[in-house]
Amino acid sequence: MEMEIATLAANADVQAARYIGAGLACTALIGAGVGIGVIFGNYVSAAIRNPSAAGPVFGQAMLGFALAEATGLFGLVIAFIILFV
Repeated sequence: MEMEIATLAANADVQAARYIGAGLACTALIGAGVGIGVIFGNYVSAAIRNPSAAGPVFGQAMLGFALAEATGLFGLVIAFIILFV
């Protein structure tokens, strides 16, 4: 009986650690949101100052958006791996 209780407690500890780890991995989404906000905030600021240069710089803004979003998605994938594998 005591062995079963110890096993259940150990399983509960592992499950709690998985939830904590997945939550910490999801903090990458915060960084992605901040990064995307900074990228497009600076793009809009630059486009207002010099509208003729807004077109060529838009591709670079999209590249920055994609890289920042990929960082957040990597964190989300890691969280799912922690939870379900």
